[in-house]
Amino acid sequence: MTQEGRRRGRDESKEERADRMWGELVQEVRVAQTGVQILFGFLLTVAFQPRYATLAHTDRVIYVVTVVLGASATGALIGPVSLHRLVSGRMVKPQAVRIASWMTFTGLLLLLATTASALLLILRVATHSSALSWLVAAVVGWYLLCWYVLPLWIRRRHTTHPGAGAAPPRREAGGDDRAPG
Repeated sequence: MTQEGRRRGRDESKEERADRMWGELVQEVRVAQTGVQILFGFLLTVAFQPRYATLAHTDRVIYVVTVVLGASATGALIGPVSLHRLVSGRMVKPQAVRIASWMTFTGLLLLLATTASALLLILRVATHSSALSWLVAAVVGWYLLCWYVLPLWIRRRHTTHPGAGAAPPRREAGGDDRAPG
């Protein structure tokens, strides 16, 4: 097989790669921003509802924590926009992509915590079930599986490193490790 046939990935410069990664990141952030902004907007209205005054102290504490988490998630997920605007044209896009990626990852963790906290509050107010904690834990587990475990598993299992060529053949049970040939 020729070198061209074995090559994986893109033939792009550092700057082209940063441009592509920035575009991908912006698309990802748009999805998360919409969700966190809608959730945060609804959370802001709760304190102005008549029923808020009747909430138990614990529920008010959960509400305050949820609002702070939502505000923090919003800040982290909008942060890449401000970062881009302030460093645009300064020849630091690869570094900006790394920092924006970190902000997005942090924002998603905060969004997970906000959603879990909001779910806990809603279920506490709507029901008085003892299985409530288990239900919230199950939803958080599902989010962790979808948002982190599966993507990290795919990343670990299917990533090839630059210069490594084609991925090594997978070992089959009872099979030979050597490449055919």
